[in-house]
Amino acid sequence: MAMQAANGFSAADLVSAILTATPDLDAAFPAAAARQIGWDRVPLLDAVEIAVPGALARCVRVLLHVYTERDSAALHHVYAGDAACLRPDLR
Repeated sequence: MAMQAANGFSAADLVSAILTATPDLDAAFPAAAARQIGWDRVPLLDAVEIAVPGALARCVRVLLHVYTERDSAALHHVYAGDAACLRPDLR
């Protein structure tokens, strides 16, 4: 996963994860995909975002809680695909 690669941590460093999806994504749980990439021992929570007019469609957001001794300035946020427009300052 891009967040793991950008920050150099493994699944063993994950404390928990919250995954949200826009209401138009209703075919599968994002947590099921997380399990497939090896997050099998991580507590996961799926949620559906509220439908806001003009919001980005077909978007999954992932909030990771990671054990690290680095400060927040040393961590890299990842916005992939069309989600990059949500934070142009982080491109």
